[in-house]
This record gives sequence, structure tokens and C-alpha cells, in this order.
Amino acid sequence: MSHATPRPVADLFSADGRLIAIPRRPARRAALLAHLAETLFAYGRVYREAEVNEALKTVHEDYPALRRHLVVGGLLARTKDGAAYHRQQTSPVPGGANPAVA
Repeated sequence: MSHATPRPVADLFSADGRLIAIPRRPARRAALLAHLAETLFAYGRVYREAEVNEALKTVHEDYPALRRHLVVGGLLARTKDGAAYHRQQTSPVPGGANPAVA
């Protein structure tokens, strides 16, 4: 089997839609996070931290880790006090750097 074709993100979920585990490999984790951002968070909407937590709890019990990965990966931006989040319009920067917001 060739490793050139990435496995689908769906392989990371159980039959009931729960995330089996947060991938350790950066590329695999990035694909998962992009999927979660796309399916759980809309552009142009501001989410309270509790709303982000509730959305992430629907897929995995370690929602703080998922939330942190989404912010570090540049898919979600948050206010300095951590009270509000929004989906980033820009593409995530390789290496997990958070892109500057204009």
C-alpha cells in the first residue's frame, strides 16, 4: 500500500461519530483540525469559550486539547482573555505559527 495517499479523516472516528484519538503525527492532526474547524465552526461568528467547548465535547472528551490545537494551528483565533473565539479567514501556517490578524 502506498503512503502517498493520505487516509481519510473519517478513519479517525468511531461508528457513533466520536473521535477515537487525537493523532500525534502533525500532518494527520492538521487534517483532523481542518475538518473540525470546517464542520463545527462558521466563519463570521463569534463563539464564547463555553460554546467552543460544547462543540468539541460532541467529538472527544479532551476538548481543551482540541481547542488549544485549533488555536495554535491558526484555525481558531481567540481574544487575549480567552472569552471569545472565531474561525480564522486565513490558511493555517505550517509549523503551527499563528498568522497575524489584520
